[in-house]
Amino acid sequence: MTAIDQEIIIEPGPPGSTGGWASGFPWWLLGIIATVGLIAFQVLTKERWREGFEFIIGGLSFTLLVTLGGFVLALGLGLLIGLARLSNNTVMKNLAMYYIEVIRGVPVLVTILLISIVGFGEISSVTGFRPAAIYRGTLALGIIYAAFIAEVFRAGIQSISTGQKEAGASVGLSKGQVMRFIVLPQAIRNVMPALGNDLIALLKDSSLVSLIAVRELTQMTKLWTGRSFAFLEGYLILTGLYLTLTVGLSLVLRWYEKRISVPGY
Repeated sequence: MTAIDQEIIIEPGPPGSTGGWASGFPWWLLGIIATVGLIAFQVLTKERWREGFEFIIGGLSFTLLVTLGGFVLALGLGLLIGLARLSNNTVMKNLAMYYIEVIRGVPVLVTILLISIVGFGEISSVTGFRPAAIYRGTLALGIIYAAFIAEVFRAGIQSISTGQKEAGASVGLSKGQVMRFIVLPQAIRNVMPALGNDLIALLKDSSLVSLIAVRELTQMTKLWTGRSFAFLEGYLILTGLYLTLTVGLSLVLRWYEKRISVPGY
């Protein structure tokens, strides 16, 4: 039995429950497996379903590229904004807060359209430079999720006790070295669950770049159903693919969090 299986199956039931092993069994996971399995069975046994799957799966590489590219960008930008949010410099702190509140206060879809169509449209009219839709969509998602990840990093940094920072300073470390060698390693470990949740959310929101014609999973589904009129088959296939990606990623992240956790904390 793997570590992930142990984590799922050994989960205790609520206090006072008398259901035994059944109360802690992951019935939700069994239901998801059954749902995905039923869709997979249709794909394997029916020609129309198989045709739809073979067409739609062509967008998987773009979905993964947008997700991973956007997340890497969001991590780097979010860390910088999070540090600026904690800065003693009034200008930097307020600029970081302005960025975070503006991005979080506007719907994701609106921001994607504003950056990838309006923003790059203005840049293109002046410079003639207009990157492909996939790069514009990835950049937009990275900018959006940087605001959420900045707050995650801020909370993680603030969770480290002042005593540890003072201990680092007492042995001659500068503020930058204390942040790099003492605070950030612990803060990143503390915020891993939240970062994992943001990665899963970004994976689902990658479907929104279909509105700027990026041929990821959702756009490929729209194209196939538009010509075949097999809307039931197409969108059930899409549902199965997203369930497989998000639940699979969630289980992997849960296993990784258990691996890096410190007993007693």
